[in-house]
Amino acid sequence: MLRYLTAGESHGKCLTAIMEGVPARLDLAHDDIDRELSRRQIGYGRGGRMAIEKDEVEITSGIRFGRTLGSPINMIIKNRDWENWKEIMNIEAMGNGQWAMGEEVTKPRPGHADLTGALKYGHDDIRNILERSSARETAARVAVGAVCKRFLDEFGIKVMSWVVEIGGVEVSSKLKAQSSKLEEIFFNAEASDVRCPDKAISEKMRKAIDRARKNGDSIGGIFEVAVTGVPPGLGSHVQWDRKLDGNLARALMSIQAIKGIEVGMGFGVAANLGSKVHDEIFYTKGQGTRGRGQGKDFWPVVPRFYRETNNAGGIEGGMSNGEPIILRAAMKPIPTLYKPLRSIDIKTKKPFQATVERSDICAVPAASVIGEAVVAFEIANVFIDKFGGDFVDEIKRNYRGYLEYLRKF
Repeated sequence: MLRYLTAGESHGKCLTAIMEGVPARLDLAHDDIDRELSRRQIGYGRGGRMAIEKDEVEITSGIRFGRTLGSPINMIIKNRDWENWKEIMNIEAMGNGQWAMGEEVTKPRPGHADLTGALKYGHDDIRNILERSSARETAARVAVGAVCKRFLDEFGIKVMSWVVEIGGVEVSSKLKAQSSKLEEIFFNAEASDVRCPDKAISEKMRKAIDRARKNGDSIGGIFEVAVTGVPPGLGSHVQWDRKLDGNLARALMSIQAIKGIEVGMGFGVAANLGSKVHDEIFYTKGQGTRGRGQGKDFWPVVPRFYRETNNAGGIEGGMSNGEPIILRAAMKPIPTLYKPLRSIDIKTKKPFQATVERSDICAVPAASVIGEAVVAFEIANVFIDKFGGDFVDEIKRNYRGYLEYLRKF
């Protein structure tokens, strides 16, 4: 199985991610990771921090001569802003009864981890909470996701995302799960600084962000993640913690500020009859392709059990059904406002305006890239779980055997 841990604070020296379970003999370069880190940093509505940082990964273990070894991969992303925070974030004891420098943060922001974290961990300086709870941590998760994307690419599996709503401005209709043009949608989204595939709606989204900025406010939205080339049978129905949709929902919900998840038709199923919700099953004896790997590795021919609709979002009974996986996540507005909300000072217990930290106005475009990363990890994890193997070619042999089984089913 795949697993990883991240470490580091927003203004600490660096972020660190350690991955274990990545198969050996996978071609992996710095550029594969740096490209994804760069995508996370862009987007209309980002704050001043992105003008300081230029995220690049330093790989310190697990790779030799451009290929994974099968041992843990350690990745470091340095924080350039660390130079301005060395004293405030010093790890050494200060003496004279002091253990912190700089002004303590005692005014929690509504909607943030500040107050709850301070209560839970017994801190009287909220900086000890906000540094780790910051979405800066997601840079490490994007690095992990980039490794997983590189692995999935070997099997023709592609993870994509786009923004469908910002601050109530949305595409004319939610991008339909049964669309055959997912890669085209993704291509158009990549050309937009709000990551919306519709040019006219993109402009309206930018104006909504501008209004929020002018008012000292923040703004949220909704993004979609799509996974194509997925074979049927990833995940399992036999235990609650092996259900693919459950694990994907957990992964997306773990992203800072995400408050709602949908799979396929999502909440729309509640207002429709079963005859309008469930995807009818068809079969054709014709030969079709299910995914495209590098070179000629994966143009597998399989029986064509298929659906003409995809309301299930590619998952039935906790397992992938062979259709594209479609997920949707709702992001709340960033809790840090330049027009602060009312709060209570945790030391004086007096009413006060919440502390203002440097922040974004809108981070939905960045969140969509993070969504890709956490989804890629979950898909890679269940793929390795099903097809096994300690090195890439071994997994490919196992996968080909499964595809041959499907061809004859």
